[in-house]
Amino acid sequence: MARQSVQRAAERSGGGTRRINGRLLARLIGEAPVERPYYLAIAKAVSGLVLDGRVPSNTRLPAERDLAAALGVSRNTVTAAYAWLRDNRFLESRQGAGSWTVLPDSGTSEPSPFGPAAEHIDLGLAAPAAVDGLRAAALRAAEQLAAHVGGLGYYPYGLPELRHAIARRYVERGLPTTPEQIFVTNGAQQGVALAVDLLVQPGDEVLVESPTYPHALDAARHAGARLRTVGVTPQGWDMEYLVDAFRQWRPRLAYLIPDFQNPTGALMDDDERRVLVREARRAGTHLVIDESVAELAIDSGDLPAPVAAHDTEGRVLTVGSVAKLLWGGLRVGWVRTTPPMVARLMAARQRFDLAGAVLDQLTATHLFADVMRIRAERSRQLRRNRDALLRALRERLPDWRPNVPGGGLVLWAALPQPVAGALSAAAVRHGVHPAAGPVFGADGTLERYLRLAYTQPPDVLADAVERLAAAYTQTLAHPVQPRGQLYV
Repeated sequence: MARQSVQRAAERSGGGTRRINGRLLARLIGEAPVERPYYLAIAKAVSGLVLDGRVPSNTRLPAERDLAAALGVSRNTVTAAYAWLRDNRFLESRQGAGSWTVLPDSGTSEPSPFGPAAEHIDLGLAAPAAVDGLRAAALRAAEQLAAHVGGLGYYPYGLPELRHAIARRYVERGLPTTPEQIFVTNGAQQGVALAVDLLVQPGDEVLVESPTYPHALDAARHAGARLRTVGVTPQGWDMEYLVDAFRQWRPRLAYLIPDFQNPTGALMDDDERRVLVREARRAGTHLVIDESVAELAIDSGDLPAPVAAHDTEGRVLTVGSVAKLLWGGLRVGWVRTTPPMVARLMAARQRFDLAGAVLDQLTATHLFADVMRIRAERSRQLRRNRDALLRALRERLPDWRPNVPGGGLVLWAALPQPVAGALSAAAVRHGVHPAAGPVFGADGTLERYLRLAYTQPPDVLADAVERLAAAYTQTLAHPVQPRGQLYV
């Protein structure tokens, strides 16, 4: 019961930071200790709660005076207990922000790599909050679920209603598409991994951008591919070099992000897309085109047609997802390709899982019906956040050179010196997580760059830049070695 109470208290606090109030923590500690010194008994009781998981790590502890009142001891006693916990690496504190629990063997400056940590601002995870209307769509989906529970619940190609909705959206974007060309996956990453697994054999050449999305690189490496890279900057692709890469290496597969490229934000125009498809056809290359943020235009203006609009031979496999537009917790992605390739992807998928969650797919289907409103809402949010982040960087770090992307979720900031890895590690101690450039390179380069997500509100982003500025000053004086994180 006590552990459940802790969990409920954490859930009520909201956000990425768990909280526990003084009354509940006092109850978990037990009666006021009789052994002396009192502060040590309290500290050891709290450390024991952390070690056995009854008070999870990254839990905000109550203010000293609140816990003292709940325990019936002096505030000085609790102050000494908290000091012991900090000295023994069970607690981390920051003036004005409070104190939160950590595990000694995980380090006080390193949160879980699988999500935002207590008291840290995560600029490495490009994951916006859920759009308005998601809860209502989920409730409608739950009501509609009754029509599906009489069946087996497995839709290996995807829920028919969702396949129709995705195909219709491609038609609206100017690309004729039938539902039979849509294969629904559990997120975009599964679509990329399945395409690579199906099309690439050990030793095959795979062409990728540099920088690029790191988990796609992992998929290619896992398949035993030989990675070949072509550079991309915020100004775009060197098309002459890209054409030469196709003609020289004749890659089996090429993975590209032509829509607000991750991380540079570059956008490939129609002529460049036409050349890309032409050269892939001549080289016998399959194109895996990542459209994860294609719907996230920020600035006004016409967008180019999907790359597959230039494809007449079925060489383009277009990967999409609702994670960036709607919510990361809605694990729905897809691959748009030819019907025969859809069948091959379905067969390859059976080695990993059988089908996606029906409730998630129903929810996504309802939201697709309102996609134009959702796109406009996201655009307003992201424009506000992007501009706030750029403004803060200009004021606090004027020698950095961030790009101004026309869409997507991230800035690609050039640093005056190649210290991205050390800066990223130092920033952790200041409560902010940027993504170091080398994470996005195939060969560990890009030390002059940081990727900064602008998915949080302006006031949070301004605070993040203040912390980055302090970490940058420290890095220039005392560089440290970087440690890995998770980035999306």
